[in-house]
Amino acid sequence: MNGKVTTNRTKLERGRSALGPALELVHTGRAPTRAVLTAELGVTRATAGAVAAELESLGLIQVDSRPAAAGSQGRPSHRLSVNTGGPVVLAAQVHADGFRAALVGLGGRAVATSPGCVTVSADPAQVLGAVVDEGAALLRDSGLRCVGAGLAVPSAVAEPEGTALNPLHLAWPAGEPVRDIFADRVRAAGITGPAFTGNDVNLAALAEHRHGAGRGAQHLLCVATGHRGVGGALVLDGRLHTGSSGLALEVGHLTVNPDGRPCYCGSRGCLDVETDPLAFLTAAGRTPGPEGSLLQQSRDILRTEYDDPGVRIAAQEIVDRLGLGLAGLVNILNPDRIILGGLHRELLDADPERLRAVVADRSLWGRSGGVPILPCTLDHNSLVGAAELAWQPVLDDPLSIVG
Repeated sequence: MNGKVTTNRTKLERGRSALGPALELVHTGRAPTRAVLTAELGVTRATAGAVAAELESLGLIQVDSRPAAAGSQGRPSHRLSVNTGGPVVLAAQVHADGFRAALVGLGGRAVATSPGCVTVSADPAQVLGAVVDEGAALLRDSGLRCVGAGLAVPSAVAEPEGTALNPLHLAWPAGEPVRDIFADRVRAAGITGPAFTGNDVNLAALAEHRHGAGRGAQHLLCVATGHRGVGGALVLDGRLHTGSSGLALEVGHLTVNPDGRPCYCGSRGCLDVETDPLAFLTAAGRTPGPEGSLLQQSRDILRTEYDDPGVRIAAQEIVDRLGLGLAGLVNILNPDRIILGGLHRELLDADPERLRAVVADRSLWGRSGGVPILPCTLDHNSLVGAAELAWQPVLDDPLSIVG
């Protein structure tokens, strides 16, 4: 009798330990059926069924046992999907041209998004309080349960302190404790669950790896320019590589034009000031206007005026400098995929072969076989990445967080 009890307890513990990995497989779309879940977890069908049932009882996934479409062969497997009426997390993003809040469910699915704000004050506490207030309003209107919050900021975030070391394109003081400020505002708004903060491009890379253009990559390099400046991130075997203190992959400060523009970091000709939207508008001879963000103005010109010789030459100039920076990163990091976001995605779409040729010509690994260079595919990927931070404790241990 004791042996049987021990065996049952072992099976129960094994099933519970599989809850997190199983939820992550459904969350990232890698286990659309119970049969795939069984194979991915390396467990018996009975254990996979029990794990799926437990996640369904927690309100995290849905199990559809209806037969597959007519004409399919073999015993149909139950279909698995995230529960669209399940809990959500609050995701927030601050950038040089505004801020925005959203509610994001499992699967990277935005449930609700605030209109956002187009100005950012010099007081981090005021800005983070405002974006949390927008998120709290979304939660009240939705009636959904919130299990955490995540914030994306345009700065390296030092760990373990959670300070924004270099918000170069905001008027914030360096070294502001943004994670503590955000967590305090989240608690003050009555929002439950832990609160996290990370660099916006790091979080964009994490979101793209789980739900977008980076799926399946083992060594994913992401480089992006949003509203101002350039950031980079590396995802290794599904985890962000942030270095010893959260400051890895500050690729914006690679020199690509030694005689170029002065950079905010004190150097000259960095990717940060040579390949961002302001650099493109300047090279194209355009004066930025007040009618929208620098990123949107640059996108509009690329999409509608690329036949203009001045615009085309400016785009090629930016592409060549971007390619030089990417080639250096390829030589150092040897990624198996590169994804580009923001204006860099638009430049890749405008002239994909030129950028790939520059990277191949300037890098050892590029010449030896080439590295796929793809556009990011998620809208608001930094927001989705901020949500991934908040979802991580649930993915690690669903029962203790949600149960």
